[in-house]
Amino acid sequence: MTRHEASLPPSYFDERYARDPDPWQFATSAYERAKYAATLDALPRQRYGSALEVGCSIGVLTEALAGRCDALVGIDVAERALAQARERCRALPHVRFACVQVPGRWPEGRFDLILLSEVVYYLDADDVARLAGRIADCLRPGGDVLLVHWTGRTHYPLTGDEAAETFIRNAAGFLGVSRHARTPEYRLDVLRDRRTPARPDPACR
Repeated sequence: MTRHEASLPPSYFDERYARDPDPWQFATSAYERAKYAATLDALPRQRYGSALEVGCSIGVLTEALAGRCDALVGIDVAERALAQARERCRALPHVRFACVQVPGRWPEGRFDLILLSEVVYYLDADDVARLAGRIADCLRPGGDVLLVHWTGRTHYPLTGDEAAETFIRNAAGFLGVSRHARTPEYRLDVLRDRRTPARPDPACR
């Protein structure tokens, strides 16, 4: 399996969703259901004021996460996926979606939870460093970042372990790992912002 060297472009995902409306079986896989339950269980707080889900796809996890948030933004690069996500979450007025390719673009707002589930390994190492910088600007002091990644073989720029470790290393100046868990199929890392609440609140780029 040939590995991609650079971050995957939007066309990669557009083509996948054009062939199959749920190419990773997010809505039907027992693996995904169990992983989503573990993801929600790993959240350090019962409720968050404002959350961001990067790579929300068709909105299955978004719908589940919405019950834990006062406001939730889901972003993805694939409009076909976002159309499904909007329909799935149509009865949830506190959830909104945007077509955004990170880290080059970023949604407005400040967040006390940022979820990166099965998404960082689509980026190359340079873009992971830029992603960490984006999160440094937009995560509220004391906020949480949750990483979840499959650890099997892929053709993505990074493996699940490489993606998580690269992000953790680049975010070490403001995030500390508060929990790490592994299963035979994926790893889960919970990171907490270590900055003091007195830190000035810069505008999100």
